[in-house]
Amino acid sequence: MESCCENVKAVRRSKEEKKLLRKQIKASHTLLKHEGLSTVSQPTKSLVVANGGLGNGVSREQLQDVLGEVGEVEILVMPPHKPYALVTYRSEVSAQRGHALNGRQLQRGDQIVTLYLSYVNTVDSELWGCVDLPPGLVLVEEFVSPEEEALLLDAIDWTSHDEDVTVQKVLKHRRVKHFGYEFRYDNNNVDKDKPLPGGLPQVCVPVLERCVRDRHTEVMPDQLTVNQYQSGQGIPPHVDTHSAFEDLILSLSLGAKTVMDFRHPEGRSVAVVLPRRSLLVMKGESRYLWTHGITPRKFDVVPACDPKSPAAVTSDLSNHSNLTLSRRGTRTSLTFRKVRRTPCDCGYPSACDSQQPPAPPSPPFLPRSQTDACRLEAEFVHRVYEEIACHFSSTRHSPWPRVCHFLSSLEPGSILADVGCGNGKYLGVNPDVIAVGCDRSSALVQICSERGFQAFVSDALNVPLRSDTCDACISIAVIHHLSTQKRRQAVVEELVRLLRPGGRALIYVWAVEQEYNKQKSKYLKETRQQGPTGDSTDHNNQESKSLTGNTIDAHNTAQDFSGNTTDAHNTAQDFSGIATDCTKVHRETESPAKLSIHTNRTAFNSQDLLVPWHLKGGVRGGCNQGRGGDEQGEQGSKNTLDPPTEAQAPAPSPVFHRYYHVFQKGELEELCVRVRGVAIQRSYHDQGNWCVILKKTGDR
Repeated sequence: MESCCENVKAVRRSKEEKKLLRKQIKASHTLLKHEGLSTVSQPTKSLVVANGGLGNGVSREQLQDVLGEVGEVEILVMPPHKPYALVTYRSEVSAQRGHALNGRQLQRGDQIVTLYLSYVNTVDSELWGCVDLPPGLVLVEEFVSPEEEALLLDAIDWTSHDEDVTVQKVLKHRRVKHFGYEFRYDNNNVDKDKPLPGGLPQVCVPVLERCVRDRHTEVMPDQLTVNQYQSGQGIPPHVDTHSAFEDLILSLSLGAKTVMDFRHPEGRSVAVVLPRRSLLVMKGESRYLWTHGITPRKFDVVPACDPKSPAAVTSDLSNHSNLTLSRRGTRTSLTFRKVRRTPCDCGYPSACDSQQPPAPPSPPFLPRSQTDACRLEAEFVHRVYEEIACHFSSTRHSPWPRVCHFLSSLEPGSILADVGCGNGKYLGVNPDVIAVGCDRSSALVQICSERGFQAFVSDALNVPLRSDTCDACISIAVIHHLSTQKRRQAVVEELVRLLRPGGRALIYVWAVEQEYNKQKSKYLKETRQQGPTGDSTDHNNQESKSLTGNTIDAHNTAQDFSGNTTDAHNTAQDFSGIATDCTKVHRETESPAKLSIHTNRTAFNSQDLLVPWHLKGGVRGGCNQGRGGDEQGEQGSKNTLDPPTEAQAPAPSPVFHRYYHVFQKGELEELCVRVRGVAIQRSYHDQGNWCVILKKTGDR
């Protein structure tokens, strides 16, 4: 008996040990949920280090010092912007000692991070392949010598304000000088008839002659923009104005290195390290189509320097087993260009300001017939959300609390159908139910699949599931995209058909009443940046979906495993071809009128309208993120930087228009009572939305 008691006592843990174990288990669950990393209980040679990633501000050197205390590290992988690292020790014994580092604290600036370590089966340092540079992009390292660098920096006199020679401006996030021609930020172009008398600085001539001699350019540039970036400063993603400059752009980095992000309109991105004294050559596709910018931050993820090797830092960020953090210094860039004298006729008309089509025709009418309704919704709902899927997804984050409450109330084993599931935002809220989603957007369904959810492509009017099979259905921000009362009612009937007797359905639609009970919705409260047409950049109220509901939520932020969040062209669509009858404001039986275009973040002056979406960055379609349009209270990333100068003019922002029917108080209930065999259990107003909970009675 005494021996037995001693054994029990041996496995008892202190209060602090139990707390640490709980946090370690929570970190493992978070890794599995958000990163797809599975931990194991049996000792191996490999460990995952939660909170020990570059996304947590932990440098490679700092983590290497801690892990190396207990044994020889064979592989250390630190993926960019992720809140974890992966390590393989030379022996399993060393790994067990490393596992004992669980709970170790590291100083990160003025903050402390706690490491949580768990075993994993293997660490594949070749998991991420090489990423090619954008076509037409060339990086030449050590293009100028340290002596030439010093001469160039000394020649840029920031204390001089001689307007006869140069134009100097102090912007919010950097300061700039223009030589040869002034780049004007009011129109993102140059005044080609007003050259600056001083021309380019003479100290630049030998550098430019070398560019010609080395065949980086065939012509001598006649315009120079000098940017000086302090640590933490940057420039927004943009494409140099096509009509302002010729094809080739040369950019020389002096004083410090940085990371420049290139992004293709389809969503592909490449982060390129620009070492000190390097020359970046942009031409062709990389100059005309890809946006490029510098994220404002004080640390960059860069390849680690091997102290045993004198080799220069390269631009390859694909080798995640050799990355670390680099503190930014003061960087000065010299960007040389040749002013264009004729309109641009490049092969990238979607991004070319010289080749933009005329303004779109006037808006359409609301439909009177079934055929007209299908055409309207196909053009101003379905196609739009396919086009803006990526950008919309990037602005969507958290499920709504009252929807989550409904889902959490379902019994374990219940069958849930999310009609208009988007990226599966609500499919994983209650892991104890059997959830399936459908959406008209194939891009969104693909996102669901990539996130591990069950979903299929389907129209909300005709869902290919058996009748009387679901315990619950949800339709969040879908029905307001149907353009006639008959079609809106048909979606409700389809939801009821899927429910078993006693099953419940939750429906959300956008409300006319954005101010209710003397309180404004977040949609009206939040101010947004002005879009290119003067309308605020829209991420409206609802999680708004395409006709079958395309709600998208891109969960791209890195997570601290203690529970904190850390940093981790077309023009608008053609309005022609839909000449149909319509309604004005309140009822579909009133006199025909064209649909009005809503001004975002303002009160509604009609029930049937078109809501603009300003597509940022030229990113269109599916991009492994999702889609978006109107979720109240959720915002995309805000661009707080100055107008671009290092490569002028932001990328063109296409404007799309989505059809909505916003519901008046009582209208949703009136629609539901027309459906046989259901009873309204509850109706309420939730942040600019009308909502009902229905119960199927079985009397149909």
